Amino acid sequence: MTDMLVIHLRVAGLVQGVGFRHWTAREARARGLSGYVRNRHDGSVEAVFSGDADAVSALAEACGRGPYGSRVERVDVRPAREEDLGLVRDDGFAILPTV
Repeated sequence: MTDMLVIHLRVAGLVQGVGFRHWTAREARARGLSGYVRNRHDGSVEAVFSGDADAVSALAEACGRGPYGSRVERVDVRPAREEDLGLVRDDGFAILPTV
């Protein structure tokens, strides 16, 4: 049995207007993760990842680099709970509206 992990992260820097959300969703789906990603009004990107601990950790690390055209300055990661996935309607990965 694999270990499951749920994390919440905020990514700061040049991360809006560069395809960061779509890149994150594509990477999460490729790893079989559930959760969501969305822009924040402060210019950051917020995400919650849930799934295999190794896959979650690998995506969190990849977010520190981001897609081509982004410039990540900081990634803040904290543990999250399954309840934090309440914004997602199914077991998939969603791109949510800006908050």
